[in-house]
Amino acid sequence: MDRGTRSLWHAVVLLPSWCLTVRGPVITNNIRRLRSERDEMTQQELADSVGVTRQTINAIELEKYSPSLEVAFKIAAVFDMALEKVFHYRR
Repeated sequence: MDRGTRSLWHAVVLLPSWCLTVRGPVITNNIRRLRSERDEMTQQELADSVGVTRQTINAIELEKYSPSLEVAFKIAAVFDMALEKVFHYRR
């Protein structure tokens, strides 16, 4: 074994198993469904209402990014819903 391979092997052996587990998103949301129910509100329209970019809304919808608490409350307010109806925390 060369030095690089040995180092990689040791790194895998020394890591706790929870580090190697692939987990899905912890915070999920219903934003796409809620936009659809709002006469197909666009991501841009929601972004403008909340004060973020369309790309931010897209990342939140796809659960690649968890919004700040402030942004989450603003999104819930646009839909006139409680935060828990828009976002869900999974342990």
